[in-house]
Amino acid sequence: MQITTTRMKLELLHTFRIARSADDYRESVIVRLEYGEQSGLGEAAPMSRYGQTGPSAQEALKKLDTELLEPASHINDVLERASEALGKERAALAAIDIALHDILGKRLGVPLYSIFGLNPKHTPVTSFTIGIDEPDVIEEKVLEANDFPILKVKMGLENDHVIMERIRKVTDRPVRVDANEGWSKEEALEKIEWLASQNVEFVEQPLAADDPDACRWLAERSPLPLFADESVLGLSDIPGLRGAFHGINIKLTKCGGVREALRMIHTTRACGMMVMLGCTVESSIGITAAAHLSPLVDYADLDGNVLVSNDPAVGARTDQGKLVLPQGSGLGVTLRDGPVRDALTERQNR
Repeated sequence: MQITTTRMKLELLHTFRIARSADDYRESVIVRLEYGEQSGLGEAAPMSRYGQTGPSAQEALKKLDTELLEPASHINDVLERASEALGKERAALAAIDIALHDILGKRLGVPLYSIFGLNPKHTPVTSFTIGIDEPDVIEEKVLEANDFPILKVKMGLENDHVIMERIRKVTDRPVRVDANEGWSKEEALEKIEWLASQNVEFVEQPLAADDPDACRWLAERSPLPLFADESVLGLSDIPGLRGAFHGINIKLTKCGGVREALRMIHTTRACGMMVMLGCTVESSIGITAAAHLSPLVDYADLDGNVLVSNDPAVGARTDQGKLVLPQGSGLGVTLRDGPVRDALTERQNR
């Protein structure tokens, strides 16, 4: 087994603002695993919220003992060992997991969704994310997203009412709100009661993740469903969120990849909660891996690749917002000509 990595800046089409940060680019680590005659692609999209960066993910991957990944066909055993070795670097684990699943599909000659017995026609419609911005820019972003029937709107600052008013000036499309831990519980209740009259489907992470009692207080009173994001990292967090949230946002790069996401989906269902597959800013590699699981979930927020100007890969796409899965074996992802492809194939060509 050989691992090749390259770190890249995903350049955002617009400055991406949420309640706690603003970015013009995000770093991803693109990974290629070579196993015999097969190779697989993966992506680590580290999230600073969890103490991970592009350099830390890449360094963890470079230090990973490749003997731990043998044989690739024993994917559960391999991922147990990789998880222990990588520790808190869950984005790096996700990259290994995605690449191994890509190899598995290629060895079997089937798309990843077929391995799990899923119907690609049952993919959901993904939302399109509108970051916090000036009112005129908000309007511009909404108009640019005309092909998406559902919007996800970032809130959590003092201009929340203005943002929604400007959106409603130009569209009546359904909206999903993400406050990214930006509200107090009283503020959250007041705003959610107002948002319930604005064709809003649900609210994501309105309160700080470290205040579970406030989350339960709000869930008992909220007229809209509440989804956990920052409050849930992995499988073990889910049972404790019953009564505090109505649904869970699962991100491959946050939980460690396809295998853990599948476990989380089934556990969330068993706990009587709804499931959303989400993302951060990612290339089509990470987005496509998540999209293969999307027939299992209630909602999708898999638009990270359409928010950037330099996506290095081609994979899942959207048709009027509905996720369309590629037909090739494994992920069905191909690399575009450019520096990422050059970096990942340099060793192969030597």
